[in-house]
Amino acid sequence: MFQALKNLSERMGIAKERELFDPAVLNDLVAVQTGWHPLQRGGASFRTRKLIQKNPDRVEFRPTFGALMFGGVFGGFGVMGLLMCAAFFSAGGMPWFTALLPLFVGSVFIASSIWMIRRFSTPIVFDGRNGWFWKGREDPMAAVNRNEIKCLAKLEEVHALQLISETCRGKDRSYLSYELNLVLKSGRRVNVFDHGSLKSARSDADKLAAFLGRPVWDAIRR
Repeated sequence: MFQALKNLSERMGIAKERELFDPAVLNDLVAVQTGWHPLQRGGASFRTRKLIQKNPDRVEFRPTFGALMFGGVFGGFGVMGLLMCAAFFSAGGMPWFTALLPLFVGSVFIASSIWMIRRFSTPIVFDGRNGWFWKGREDPMAAVNRNEIKCLAKLEEVHALQLISETCRGKDRSYLSYELNLVLKSGRRVNVFDHGSLKSARSDADKLAAFLGRPVWDAIRR
């Protein structure tokens, strides 16, 4: 029953996305066959990635300073918690369990900071020389088994770039996150990034399209 309701909800969400944008206007069979609902649920309310062209054959998306600072703030709170823990111990005469709460909270914040910074700094690479796109820390050219790399695609299989939006609902407010996907010739999509700056998302999509020699399918309402 739960699965049926979930499937119905997903179909309704896909139908709603198609109401906002009709892929038939692109006059491309692949555009009609591919999905137009968000590929990667969730997102960010700020810009987390920026395009860097290292050389004529290589483009990368690297974390923005704001993304790293966002993760670093959590680490700062964690360090404060550990300092409080140390202060409790050095004060003397206090029960040992008094320090458990700041120790636990500090450790959670530091672990969250490490996870976020690592996630934001995950390499996103377009290697024109070897003809691969990948997301991750393992270079497919050096991988023993490329099938084990979860986010990997041949550049020759890229048919177009897809730019779509998603309304994300937080605890107190809602915001839009903008998702850039690769659309392969088979209609399968591969996510590149998902963040909250429309201006930079469009700019980076145009630059990447020029690098790949592929069109951008912009489904975001202007």
